[in-house]
Amino acid sequence: MSSTRVRALFFELFSGLPRQGPGDSKSTGRAFRCVPELTPHDRILDIGCGTGAQTFVLAKRTRAKIVAVDNHVSYVEALNKRAAALSIANRVVACVADMRQLEFENDSFDLIWCEGAIYNVGIETALREWRRFLRHKGFIAFTEVCWQKPNPPNECRLFWEHEYPAISTKKELLKVIESCGYQLIDHFPLDESAWWDEYYQPLQANLNAFRERYGDDLEAQNLCDQCQREIDIWHAYGAFYGYEFVVIQAI
Repeated sequence: MSSTRVRALFFELFSGLPRQGPGDSKSTGRAFRCVPELTPHDRILDIGCGTGAQTFVLAKRTRAKIVAVDNHVSYVEALNKRAAALSIANRVVACVADMRQLEFENDSFDLIWCEGAIYNVGIETALREWRRFLRHKGFIAFTEVCWQKPNPPNECRLFWEHEYPAISTKKELLKVIESCGYQLIDHFPLDESAWWDEYYQPLQANLNAFRERYGDDLEAQNLCDQCQREIDIWHAYGAFYGYEFVVIQAI
């Protein structure tokens, strides 16, 4: 199967979802409250914004300007269309960019936000490289999947070692943050509802419809199998891992 078709099938399967990964407004709001109040002169960079579920939560809570970036054109277009409909396009703007090769000026943001996407760069690499975009004592808020309990069952461990070999414990994550020169402000796990209600349940509905639509298409069915396995692993072993929401400040 060509990479172009894989990409097309993937984005068709994930189209219409409220989010592109686990998360919810409550956790976004809780993390944002850890940051001092921002003014209309301050700037936020939302990296890996998707269609902007968290972007618009932030926009409701601050008058700061928000620049949102994603590498998928249709996500960026959807975010900008919604910002225009809400009459906030003057301070919420999305653009297409590769989060691994960002080209913003140094010292240009007061807060960097990244929900469910920092793994694409790697924690240590991202924290070191993105620091130059922060103004003096700026903040970064991000979510990262971690082991929440020791000794996960073998099936769960093997799944994550294949999907994300860099998965670590919360303790190891906090050590990396300290080694990169940041002060920990707060951290907390996402609730179960942020996984199921906000993400996997809508995705399951898409999966069921997608399977029926592509009943004789082996490539599409293989994609469904991969996504279904992720959901099934979470149902069986979700207590052993989860997203940790982390808020840190450059020192």
